[in-house]
Amino acid sequence: MDEIPLTTELVALAVLLVVSALFSVAETSMMALNRYRLRAMVKLGNRAAKRVADLLERTDRLLGVILLGNNLVNIAAATLASVITIEYFGRNEYALMASTAGLTFMILVFSEVTPKVLGAAYPEKIALPLSYLLGPLLKALYPIVWFVNLFSSAILWALRTKPPGGAAEQRLTQEELRTLVLEHSHFMPKKHQSILMNLFDLERITVEDVMTPRALIEAIDLDAPAETLVAQLTTSYHTRLLAYRGELNNVIGIVHLRRAISALAEGALDQRALEEAIAEPYFVPADTPAFAQLQYFQENRQRLALVVDEYGELLGLVTLEDIIEEIIGEFTTTAPLRATGFAWSEDGTAVVEGSTPLRELNRKLGLNLPLEGPKTLNGLILEHFQDIPEAGVSLKIHGVPMEVVQTQDRVVKTVRLFRPRVAAVATPA
Repeated sequence: MDEIPLTTELVALAVLLVVSALFSVAETSMMALNRYRLRAMVKLGNRAAKRVADLLERTDRLLGVILLGNNLVNIAAATLASVITIEYFGRNEYALMASTAGLTFMILVFSEVTPKVLGAAYPEKIALPLSYLLGPLLKALYPIVWFVNLFSSAILWALRTKPPGGAAEQRLTQEELRTLVLEHSHFMPKKHQSILMNLFDLERITVEDVMTPRALIEAIDLDAPAETLVAQLTTSYHTRLLAYRGELNNVIGIVHLRRAISALAEGALDQRALEEAIAEPYFVPADTPAFAQLQYFQENRQRLALVVDEYGELLGLVTLEDIIEEIIGEFTTTAPLRATGFAWSEDGTAVVEGSTPLRELNRKLGLNLPLEGPKTLNGLILEHFQDIPEAGVSLKIHGVPMEVVQTQDRVVKTVRLFRPRVAAVATPA
């Protein structure tokens, strides 16, 4: 059989496959674009990004013109392949079947899978240049696209489904934003990442989580002898002290140390002068979100609040510094209420006080002790035993071996922690 010259038809078929590949890569790259990076490029004045953003404002129209062109080209390619087959082999059913299978393979590999993989891998490099083609094409074919979308919208309405919106409707949830920060941590300093993660957690933290427990509050008893009061005022490292009468639940107010020291320097620190240096106490419930409390401190120019339970019993106090430390980390202080510089020693142990907050242990020692129940290590151990353990008792909580070193007055005073063999990394607190 003499060879029939079909150069024109074969070239036309190859062109149709290339055009189909262009539509496929355009569809994938447009949909795979990072919308937030695209907005940043638009703000920087990138014209191609602006064109892409305009196209993505109505994804139904964009997908309409892409799918219209892609299906039209694929159908034309199938028709042309059938014509070529008939001209070569006549109406041979096996030849037509082979032609259909061959064209399906070529469309699948060269016009669908490969272009879509490229579009997903390099969305910006592909979508921005293709916007020069898709924009005019959408204007030229808009009547047809509108007519097709009319039926599509009717079907979506019948199914009670909202038509797809543009890029402006896309919003990241807090967990998605948190994941984004974690996965792209190599773009920012470690400290900045830690601050961002702490900000995400701040809404879930209450003042009870960050407060100074009642047992560690430095306070003065106004009924104490004058010598005792003077000694406390002159040796305190704090600028504000809790003042009470008789017992700690009978709170009178907050002593401003500077006012008291000023009266003491003038030799006029009597009961009346001390009471003038006392400000009205401010109480907050223990379940107050730390972020809400931070806003209150800012709006009302306060720095200290007393934390109470549902019965009005004093649980502790929270300061502005306590909340800020949850965001940016601990401040260096000349007078810590407790030893906070603990770390793992060379033998893999750490001796800590029972009053140490669990959040602090997780953060500094890389542990993952539970935070849903008790807030301190002492509370966690007492809850575990349902009793007060004796010194020398060893236990393991949440994979962390520990030994009770000292107990006193019904509380665990000192605990020796052992580094877990497989240390669980704690989430930023």
